[in-house]
Amino acid sequence: MTRSPSGIPSQSHLDHLTTVILPPHAEVHRRHPTKVTFCVRGVVSPVLANLFLHYAFDLWMARTNPELPWCRYADDGLVHCRSEQEAQAIMADLRLRLAECQLEMHPTKTKIVYCKDGRRKGRYPNRTFDFLGYSFRPRLVKNSRRGTLFWSFTPAISRAALTDMRQTIRKTNFRNRTQITLGDVARELNPLLRGWMGYYGRYSPSALYPVFRQVNRTLVAWAMRKYKRLSGHRTRASLLLESIAEKSPRLFVHWRKGTVGAFA
Repeated sequence: MTRSPSGIPSQSHLDHLTTVILPPHAEVHRRHPTKVTFCVRGVVSPVLANLFLHYAFDLWMARTNPELPWCRYADDGLVHCRSEQEAQAIMADLRLRLAECQLEMHPTKTKIVYCKDGRRKGRYPNRTFDFLGYSFRPRLVKNSRRGTLFWSFTPAISRAALTDMRQTIRKTNFRNRTQITLGDVARELNPLLRGWMGYYGRYSPSALYPVFRQVNRTLVAWAMRKYKRLSGHRTRASLLLESIAEKSPRLFVHWRKGTVGAFA
C-alpha cells in the first residue's frame, strides 16, 4: 500500500516525489518501520504524481476555482485565466496550496503566458509555452472558408520533441545496416512514424515534415552504402528512391501523406 507522506522534504519539487510504503492494514509502529522511497524521473513517477496531485491540485482547483478550465498530466499542468491579475492571484494561491502539501512550483517552468492572437494585441514577455510535446504560440493559420490568413494561438510539435524524434531515428542506425532490405527498414520505422503522426499530427501536421525529410535523406544515405553503383552518387540514389516511392507509395507511412519528393 502506497501513501503520500505527511513529511515530504520542504524543498521537493513536483518532479521529485517521495512516498512512504506502509504494510497493508497495519499502523506504523516499531515492528513495522516506515520505508521512505525516493522516485526521481522513474517509470512509476507519473503514477505517483497522479495519485498525490489529484488531492493536492485537482480537488483543490475544483473546490476553489470551479469556473476556471484547467488540465494536468502527471506533474505538468495548465490553468486558463481571463486576465493577468487573475493569473497572478491563482499563482499566489497555488503556491500557498502546494506549500501546505510541502511541495513547491518549479522555479523556471512556472510562468504566466499571454495567449496572443489576432484579437489579443497586448504586449507581454511570455507568449509561448510547451506542454506534452506541443509548443503553443501565435501562428499564421488559414481560414478554410474564406481562404484568408489570420493570427491564432495554436499548438504544433515542439522543438524538443522534434529533436528527440531525430535522435530516435539516428539510434536505429539503419543508414549503416546495409545487410537489411528496404522492406526491413520500413517494418522497423513505420511503427515509430505511425505513432508520431497519430499524436503530433493532430495539430499542425506540416510541422512534422522536417522529420519526414530526415527519414528520406537517411534512406538516400542507406542506398548509397548498400549499392556499389550508387556509392558517391546522391542524385542517383535520390532518383531511385523517388521511383520506388511512386511505385510503392504505401511502403512507408509518411509516403502515404505525400512527402515523397524530399530526397535530395
